[in-house]
Amino acid sequence: MNERVLRIVLPVAVLALGVAVWDLVVRIGQLPPYVLPGPGLVLGTLISDWEILFGSLGVTLLTTLEGFLLAAVGGIGLAVLFNQSRLIEYSLYPYAVILQVTPVVAIAPLLLIYLPQQAAVLACAWIVAFFPVLANTTLGLNSVDHNLSALFRLYGASRARVLINLKLPAAMPHILGGLRIAGGLSLIGAVVAEIAAGSAGAGSGLAYRIAESGYRLNIPRMFAALLLLSLAGIAIFFVLSWVNHLALRNWHESAVKQER
Repeated sequence: MNERVLRIVLPVAVLALGVAVWDLVVRIGQLPPYVLPGPGLVLGTLISDWEILFGSLGVTLLTTLEGFLLAAVGGIGLAVLFNQSRLIEYSLYPYAVILQVTPVVAIAPLLLIYLPQQAAVLACAWIVAFFPVLANTTLGLNSVDHNLSALFRLYGASRARVLINLKLPAAMPHILGGLRIAGGLSLIGAVVAEIAAGSAGAGSGLAYRIAESGYRLNIPRMFAALLLLSLAGIAIFFVLSWVNHLALRNWHESAVKQER
């Protein structure tokens, strides 16, 4: 069987097997819905509560997109500054590391005190997604072939010309890799902040619906909201992977191999 077909068929088969086992466990154990709802009940809840869940999903995805765009612009822009000035890099990079290693679940309640609820959620999405873009872009810009840099200088190219014509194109695989990581992380940051906001009785995103459903023991709705979040994360990953492939397929080895 073709390898591409296998890459599609096998995950679908594993998913179908997992759902079948889940349904079998619920039926044999006669588990009540507030303990473990069956897949059929979760699907029915997703359909019946679609208006509420879809509206909350839109709020979460909007926050995720905004956090991702802020992380992309800020991370790439700051990485370019780092590459052009060692003084700026040595001054600011340690603080970027501190921002990354501090758990966002500990930062979220503090941000909710000092910022409006939506701004705090957006800040959490940005914090989580920012560092992978910064670190990968910095690595890519600093990994340019020194011989090519020397050739550009030999022909009298300015720093801006070297950056635009050599460093940024050469760093593109690293930049796109960082963006692909940041896409999923921005969703995670938004979810963590929404759950923190939900514990304070505020919020309207999908993670808030999960927290709300937990408080009300509406476990089928919690599973339905969790299913939507998972599908949103999968969609974000595939969209960014597709963009990565389109950008690199004509020249970079990692994408050329996939074409074969």
